[in-house]
Amino acid sequence: MRRRHHFPLALVLLTAACQPPDAGEPVGTPGPDGGLVTAESGVSFEETYDRLRAAIEANENLRILATVDHGANAAGVGEELPPTRLILFGNPELGTPLMRNAGTTAIDLPQKLLVWEDQEGRVLVTYNDPLYLQDRHGIQGRDEILMTISGALSNLVAEATR
Repeated sequence: MRRRHHFPLALVLLTAACQPPDAGEPVGTPGPDGGLVTAESGVSFEETYDRLRAAIEANENLRILATVDHGANAAGVGEELPPTRLILFGNPELGTPLMRNAGTTAIDLPQKLLVWEDQEGRVLVTYNDPLYLQDRHGIQGRDEILMTISGALSNLVAEATR
């Protein structure tokens, strides 16, 4: 069995050397693990984050389960980090069948949206491409669910970044 070494998502995102996408236009982000979709926001970090939370909260099918403020955590130990916040949220009606199909999918669920600011001050939103998760976990026969999730993530990000 081939083993893959995965770096923490924040490390990959903060050190990736890639051209930023146009505001609100999600694109796949190349990298050692692939599977990331990133969109540049046309508004401030706080406004992007607030819009994203509001869009998730306005959707009756979604629930925010947790948020992580990496910037505040870094400050708590005397370190500096550009604004970086993670929102964990989900829809068990869509996620549960994926986890039943391939148990390892649970490592990547619930869904996560990362709002972060790069070294040039650009505000970005990044998430795992559901089609990458299909390949990563060997999910079979769940194309409709994966496309639904992909569309929902794209719509949430578009709403937050314009």
